[in-house]
Amino acid sequence: MSDPDKSTDELAGSEQPFVQHLMELRDRLLYGIAGLGVCMALLAIWPGPSGLIDLIAVPIRAHMPPDAKLIAVGVFSPFFVPLKVLAMGALLLSLPWWMYQIWAFVAPGLYSHEKRFAVPLIILGSLLAYVGIAFVQFFVLDKMFGFIQQFTPQSVAATPDIASYVEAILSLYLAFGLAFQVPIVVVLLVKMNMVSVKQLKDFRGYFIVVAFVVAAVVTPPDVISQLALAVPMCLLYELGIWGSQWFVRNTGAPDDSVKDGAAS
Repeated sequence: MSDPDKSTDELAGSEQPFVQHLMELRDRLLYGIAGLGVCMALLAIWPGPSGLIDLIAVPIRAHMPPDAKLIAVGVFSPFFVPLKVLAMGALLLSLPWWMYQIWAFVAPGLYSHEKRFAVPLIILGSLLAYVGIAFVQFFVLDKMFGFIQQFTPQSVAATPDIASYVEAILSLYLAFGLAFQVPIVVVLLVKMNMVSVKQLKDFRGYFIVVAFVVAAVVTPPDVISQLALAVPMCLLYELGIWGSQWFVRNTGAPDDSVKDGAAS
């Protein structure tokens, strides 16, 4: 007769020593860093640091005089700024690889129904991060700089410093990339039984206020970028409510009857 505990728990006997967990974590970090290095090398070859700078400078240069260029005030800015942009681009390019390493580290400790739940969230989270950054690059920056340039006096030449410009847009990339994870957070909260779908629906009005407060804090002081962050967050919150209902219905743990049948 089989042990009922092992027949009902697919993870029984799979425990590993703490030191082995640390070694596995070290290996996954090294794999991630190696992937980051490969992406940096590829981007350094094409389009190169200068090409990346030209790409991210497109939104602001569209609102500058035809012959105007961004300036480098710092002595070492011409070297460190392109390097910083190259590292950020490589991190974004290697994001799926990093997500896979996280998945490979935690997967042995998950049940089969939890794995079915985790894989779609990892893929969706990566896609949402890319969508958020693309939204900044191709929509928010153009509208934001167009709005700001309207207030520039005729006697002032708007020639921003490349270092401050890169710092500003990287913070926007990060803010939007994280804000677009709202559906993932909502689904996880429901999946972990911390809140119910009904509570999320009741909290809808409060979340709208939270979204606008967050947008006011993390974006520049212009109405365009604030609306561009707050409105998608509200829409993504609704998507998270819908997604939580779907995930709970389709990726739930096996019920007791299934377990009892397996035990017998």
